Amino acid sequence: MKNSKTLWIILGIVAIIAMWAISANNKMTAKSEKAKSAWGDVQADYQRRKDLVSQAINVVKGAGNYEAGTLEAVIKARNNVIDLDKEDLTEENISKFQAAYDRMSQEMTKAINVTVERYPELTATKNYQEFQTQLEGCENRINVSRKKFNEAVQDYNYTVKRFPNSIIAGMFGFKEMGYFQASEGADQAPSTESLL
Repeated sequence: MKNSKTLWIILGIVAIIAMWAISANNKMTAKSEKAKSAWGDVQADYQRRKDLVSQAINVVKGAGNYEAGTLEAVIKARNNVIDLDKEDLTEENISKFQAAYDRMSQEMTKAINVTVERYPELTATKNYQEFQTQLEGCENRINVSRKKFNEAVQDYNYTVKRFPNSIIAGMFGFKEMGYFQASEGADQAPSTESLL
């Protein structure tokens, strides 16, 4: 009788631990998926910006006597933009992703600025004004998406690192995710000449 009672107590403890482990695993999975979904939103907004580069190229070409060299760096930077798998959201990979998009954005800004200097009448065209409006909206969406991504990552990382969840996280392969961080030099105010 005593062995039977001990066995039931042990089975009860094991069942409680198993239910806790399943609950913790499900919670971490849900938060991981939320962070990955937020990353998808970031990528969608960056893709929109990448697509705007094509529009920028057409705006520059529409200026008339543009120099082909003006666009080469923009096209090359656009083609070098990388995609980042949502399963590998490490800080290092997020930094590489950001750097590629920053290079593209810088080259696009330079090309547009050079063209506007040479062809000031371009700023009065409907296409250029629409491009500026779309680019501004795109940049705002990117900022909102990055903020939401970082919030989701913070929630996920907190859950994964918190004891006793950290035990389950280690057992089931839940790893800390990287945050989206500002580019180097982003703390410096840009000069007005570098703005579109």
